[in-house]
Parts: sequence; C-alpha cells; structure tokens
Amino acid sequence: MIWILVSILIVILDQFSKYIVINNFDLNEKVPVINNFFYITHHVNKGAAWGILQGRILLLIIVSSIASIVMIYMLFKIEEKMFRLPISLILGGALGNLVDRILKGGVTDFFDVYIGSYDFPVFNIADSFVVIGSILLGVYILFIYKEEGFKS
Repeated sequence: MIWILVSILIVILDQFSKYIVINNFDLNEKVPVINNFFYITHHVNKGAAWGILQGRILLLIIVSSIASIVMIYMLFKIEEKMFRLPISLILGGALGNLVDRILKGGVTDFFDVYIGSYDFPVFNIADSFVVIGSILLGVYILFIYKEEGFKS
C-alpha cells in the first residue's frame, strides 16, 4: 500500500538526517545556517513537544505505539485518499521519533529557528511531518470531509 510506503520513507529520511547530525555535530553544538534565524543544533529531547513530559520515555513510547497502531488501522480501513495522506505523514513522523525513544532514550532534534528574540523549540524532520500532516488533516476535516447524512 502506497500510504504505508510514504510513512516508511519518512522514517528513513528522518533517521538518516539524525544519523548525519549525530555523527557530524557535538551535542548542543550550534552551527549557523542563516545568522539570527536558522541554526543546526544537535539536541536530545527526553520529553515530548516543547520538552513537556521530560524523562517520561516509557509513557511516550506507550502512547506513540498506541497512536501508531490506530493510524495503521485507519490507513487500511478508510478509503478516502485525502484522509490517508495526512495520516501517513503523521504516522511516519510518529514512528521516526518512536524509533529514537526506543533505541536512544530520547529524540534527536536539530532544526533551531529564531523568530525575533524567540528561540522556537528545536525540532526534526519527523516533527515537521507530524505538523504538516496535522495541518492537512485539519483542512480535510474542516473543508473537505462531508459526514453521511449531514446537510450543508
């Protein structure tokens, strides 16, 4: 199925990018790409988004595993292609970070963006696909999906 392949490709891209960062940058090293805006920063997050649930790796592994199983089930059960795309993107991102949590005890992040004086939390490719997939899913639910029996 193409949608599972999309998720697998995201995991491969994510893990490959993390491999490059781990092997070429010291932990917490910050390399400017665009001064005062974008840096590559080798960071390990032992929590979830924005560093919440720090040190709760087992909980995050369990929740991510259950969410991934549900998304895999949805990919096989729901026929709508416009629904499968965002789910496959979210699934790929979730699995990419799940691999890190299981194998390394934390998620490798490296994209570091400053918006003015605000240092946005460091993130990675998996996080990016979770966000893109979530936005697409929101657009689908709000503007495309029509529930059976609902009159607009």
